[in-house]
Amino acid sequence: MSRKQKAFTYFALSLWAFVAIFPIWTLIINSFKPQKEIFSNPFGLPQNFTLDGYKAVWLKGNFGAYFLNTIYVTVISLTLIIFFGSLAAYALAKWNSKASTALYVFFIAGLMIPIRLATIDLVRIMQFLKLQDTIWSLIPVYIAMGMPISIFILTAFVKTLPREMFDAAKVDGASEWRIYLQIVLPLLRPAMATVAIFNMMKIWNDFWFPLVFIRAEKSRTVALGVSLLFGQYRTDWTRALSTLSLAAIPILMLYILLSREFIKGLTAGAVKG
Repeated sequence: MSRKQKAFTYFALSLWAFVAIFPIWTLIINSFKPQKEIFSNPFGLPQNFTLDGYKAVWLKGNFGAYFLNTIYVTVISLTLIIFFGSLAAYALAKWNSKASTALYVFFIAGLMIPIRLATIDLVRIMQFLKLQDTIWSLIPVYIAMGMPISIFILTAFVKTLPREMFDAAKVDGASEWRIYLQIVLPLLRPAMATVAIFNMMKIWNDFWFPLVFIRAEKSRTVALGVSLLFGQYRTDWTRALSTLSLAAIPILMLYILLSREFIKGLTAGAVKG
């Protein structure tokens, strides 16, 4: 790569980093400003630093309950997505037949068909199961949303693993379940980190299904709770931006903790598949 190409690459990456970071920076600094200063000085540092927005969120609002509801739904959904996705990926990667190819295509088709098309039927199912107005109505939907991308990434990763490793384990008397638990799962960590980050962003920020399934305040999620702060005629922007800043923390922390594994998962999955 020539010097000009390197310079252009660094410039493009720097520009992209600025575009990605600037909205987060603006969100955070404005959450520490009074309402008037947000409009008079939206991009500068706070001149009248205040924590009123954060105090109002925790003391006057019900953000803590929304936050816990979202954590429960996200953790349970991600755990089941990764577990079932890794099981399916292991089976599909090892099972070479027309049936396995058809089954793989069936799963991957979920990437092209929006699950929102089935909203009315899903509402009827949740009403029949008596899950309406509970956080448990969201978990099956999020698992269905996350399985296609999970199987796509994990299957591609499992296919990069040498088959001789599985054959050697079988010669030593290991069962399929033991191979999966002690060999496949540890090696799948980078791919599982990728799956976790992709799906957490969708689940944590989802507004549609909580809006459709949940009416009770005790079962609301963060995204649904944030929407209540935006009024038709007036919005408390300090409180709204404080809530959004707090809501962004888990995703940022997960990405920081799993960034290396995330990159490994993306590159490894792109090698073969």
